[in-house]
Amino acid sequence: MKKRISKKKEKLLNDKRQSVRENKMQFCPKCGLLLVHKRTRYSCPKCGYAAKGKVKIFSSEKTPEKTKIGAVKEKDTNVWPVTSTVCPKCGNKTAYFWSAQLRASDEAETQFFRCTKCKHVWRIYR
Repeated sequence: MKKRISKKKEKLLNDKRQSVRENKMQFCPKCGLLLVHKRTRYSCPKCGYAAKGKVKIFSSEKTPEKTKIGAVKEKDTNVWPVTSTVCPKCGNKTAYFWSAQLRASDEAETQFFRCTKCKHVWRIYR
């Protein structure tokens, strides 16, 4: 058995369904606040402005296109200082160097070298 709904209630339900389907925000033209749907009309809770029927107020925002930033590959950049050392593999006379404390703190640091030509890595303990 179907329940009978009065025409007024049916119209209200249809209006609510329509506003949910449209999913458009509506704003007060006086104060800019969001209009609230109350029974048969939209009204502003702040200033009391009431719009009868269906109000269509659209808001849009344009965002600028994002510019692409080139990524720097780690292989392309060398931030280590260069020293004059002979590479044991290719005989090149320049190499990048850095140092690290690998053993106990009372012992000397380990120096690492990387050839600028063949990329061979070697170390020296002192």
